[in-house]
Order: sequence, then structure tokens, then C-alpha cells
Amino acid sequence: MTSAARSVAAVDLGATSGRVAVGVYEDDRVGLDVAHRFRNEPVWLPDGLHWNLPTLHRDVLDGLALAADGRRLDGIGIDSWGCDYALLDSGNRVLGLPYHYRDPDRTAPTVLARAFERVGQHELYARTGIQTMPINTIFQLVSEAQTPAAVAASRIALIPDLLGLWLTGSLRNEFTAASTTGLLDARDQRWALDLIERLGISTAPFQSEIAPPGIELGPVLEGHSAGAAGVAGAAVGSIVRTVASHDTASAFVATTLLGPGTAVISSGTWSLVGIELDEPMLGADAEAFNLTNERGFEDTVRVLRNVMGLWLIEEFRRGCGPDAPTYAELYAEASSAGSQVPLFDPDRDELLHPGPMVERISALCAAGSQRPPSGRGELVASILTSLACKYRLVVEQLEVVSGRRIDRVQVVGGGSQNQLLCQVTADTLGREVLAGPAEATLLGNVLTQLAALGEVSTLAEMRELSGRSISLRHYLPASGSDGEGVYQRFLQVTGLSTGRPVSTAI
Repeated sequence: MTSAARSVAAVDLGATSGRVAVGVYEDDRVGLDVAHRFRNEPVWLPDGLHWNLPTLHRDVLDGLALAADGRRLDGIGIDSWGCDYALLDSGNRVLGLPYHYRDPDRTAPTVLARAFERVGQHELYARTGIQTMPINTIFQLVSEAQTPAAVAASRIALIPDLLGLWLTGSLRNEFTAASTTGLLDARDQRWALDLIERLGISTAPFQSEIAPPGIELGPVLEGHSAGAAGVAGAAVGSIVRTVASHDTASAFVATTLLGPGTAVISSGTWSLVGIELDEPMLGADAEAFNLTNERGFEDTVRVLRNVMGLWLIEEFRRGCGPDAPTYAELYAEASSAGSQVPLFDPDRDELLHPGPMVERISALCAAGSQRPPSGRGELVASILTSLACKYRLVVEQLEVVSGRRIDRVQVVGGGSQNQLLCQVTADTLGREVLAGPAEATLLGNVLTQLAALGEVSTLAEMRELSGRSISLRHYLPASGSDGEGVYQRFLQVTGLSTGRPVSTAI
């Protein structure tokens, strides 16, 4: 038990919202208090869809001021979504507003084809072990390799790297975030400079060493003490450190039950379905199942699959305009729809970009010789049930790759609060589901900072501390549920398979 309370600020930027929270370590437990919540809304410019990073930076400063109000901060850590980045010149000045991974021009199939002409898909996976997705950093960089910004760039900064730079003036590429790019060698954990060069991407931004979690970047700059674009208040001077800055890496730190028989679903805008291993899985099965190998704290490997998540419902609701129903209303209507709803593969490319979700999902259902969902309650039930079916498919594929039997699943993140999703997942998987912590990413961020401060020593200790600080909700398959029948129908209408893979086509 620590001799005195420790207070740290955790900045967590998700694809649709952000939070700044205070983590207080006292009496051998961690308490979280969210000081500031804010929206993360992209902006469309004539050249494409971008993240509004200046506004996010202002919100982070405002949140840090609230977090430091009346207390001394022992540290600050930043985590965010993966893949997206800023290119910087030799003076660490940003060469344009970072693009959004859902920008359609940068994620077109022609970009992937161009990359695979230069480095074959099989070779790329064998070296990097990253799931082939059009949003990956590697393909975004291929799409802009000949632009003035790419040619002039001296450094690259993933989103948490960039916010750390703006807070402190110090730029480091953190390890867990870098591992999502598809540009890191899966074995020696360095930038794969030869592959980068063969892909036609400048190697100049990739000359720096990669930093592990826990490295001190420096104090929040004095310049953030005043200004029209937000002020950090009493947080000025507080030390910023790298954490497990990919949000999924932080969430896995706080996951209490990871072990040979447990898989994790980090559920939010995306669903990350995976297990934790000591070594990457780079064999034929992992490649054909399109699994990803991302690095975590203490050099662990998250073998997982990115599955489309609750963004499908978020985007449907956004399309409803000012009269959009509340989430509570949607889930109440979905709970009465039952399990015999139309099903579809939630990872289809048609669903990646912003647009009319009702029409797109209806078209996918029709392609599977099904009627479209009838009403918004059935639409939401169709989304949740299809997600749960895809979770089961990935869990079974992880069993094939790892040789492990997975008996239970722990759902962490915002989706762990969605009781309907958790119950549908338990019914469909035929396995126990444990839900929580909802704020896994924030908690993992705080735990990583406590490790840097010497309050905990190992990942096992961090998870024990997490377990003392949270409570879990248990879901068992409901008596009489037809999870097996629903899953078999999903396989039939989508053409997906749980058998051993026979092709590496995407």
C-alpha cells in the first residue's frame, strides 16, 4: 500500500469522444473521476475527412485544468485510437491536419492493390503480423506517398505522440501505438525500413527509436498557462509520460481475468476480440483468419481481430438527425425484437464509411436472401446479434490458432455497460461473459503511470490492483436461448466458416 495518495490524469481519446479523468491511488485501490468529457467530431475539407486535432487539443487542456483543480498531479498519460497520424517537418511542425481513417479515397481497394504489387500480402503479414485493413497506417501512407507533405516529412507522430508533443515539446513514438501501423517488424520490434522503402514510402520519418510505456516526455509547457485556445491551469509543470498509448493496449492492462481460458472483447466504436500471448502468431492460420499481432505492456502480444463495433448504431443514430432516439430507447425496442432477426457480416467494406446504415444493412440482408430489418428496434437487434455472431467466429478462430480452449469472455469498455449486447453475446457464444470495467482504457492508462512511479512493479500486480478496484457483472447463456441456431444461420447467410482456412484472400 502506498504511503501517500497518488493522483494522475489520464487522457483517453476515442474515435467519437474523449475523456480526461483523475486516477487516485489510495488504500490499495484506484478510484477514477472523469473531469471532462467531450465529443470527437471530424471535419470535412475539400481534400477529405480529417480529425479536428486543434479542437481535441483544446479539450485536453481544458480537461487537464479541471483535473488539476485543487490537487497536485503526479503525472499525465495519453492514449488514443490507432492507425492515424500526422507528418511533421524538421521543426516538428505539422504538415497538414491528420486525415480520418474513414476517409474513402485513402482507404480505396486500389491503394491496397498498389501496396501488394510492391510487397506481397503474404510477405507483409509474415514480417509485420498485422491484420489487413484498408484503414491501416501503412496503406494510408501508400496513398499519399508522393504528396508534398510526405516528401517533406522528417517525423511521424501517431495521435497520442502528437498530443504529447503539443503538451511538452518532446516527440517520441510509443511502442504499443507504433505496433498498430503495419510498419513494425513483428519479431525485432523495430521499424521495418526495408519494407517501408519498397512500398515507396519515405523512410525519413522512421529513423527514431521507439519508446516503451513509462518514458518521461517532460512537463506541460508554461505556454499552456494562458491562451484563447484553452488553458491547462494548474496542470502546467506536471510531468507527461508515455503510457500504453494505443487504447486497446491500455484496456488490456486493466483486464483482470486474462489467462489461457479467457478472451477479451474491448467494446466501443470498434470491437477488439483477442487473447494475450508471449509471442506473435504469424503462421498460415493466423494470416488466413486475418488476425493482428499488436504489442502490449511488458512486451506481451495481443492476438486479436478488429471487428466493427457500436459505430454501426452510432452512425445509424447520427443519420436520424435532430429527432434521433436515445440509445436507451433504441435498446429497449431492440430487446423485444427477439433473436430471429436478419443477420449480416458487420465487417463488410460497405459499412466502413459514414453514410446511410439502414440502406446498407438492408442490402446486405437481401444479398443473403433475407428480408430487411423491420423498424429501428429490429435494426438494432440485427446489429447486436450480428456482432455477437462475429465475436464467436473470431473466438473459434483464436482457439484454432492458439490451441487453447476459450471458456469465458471478458467484455471491457463502454460496451460492457450494454446489458443487451452482453446477454446476446453470452447466448450466441454459449460461454460465460464477464462485463467490466467500463473505463478499462482509463484504468489501464492510470495503472501504467503508477508503474512508472514505482507503485506497482509487474503487469500481474497491475491486474490484481485493477481487480481490487472494480466489480464485474456476470452473464450466462439464457435458458432456452437458440444461440447455436442463430450462429449457424449467420454462417449460412454470410458464407463465413469456422473451419480451418483454405485461402488468404481478403
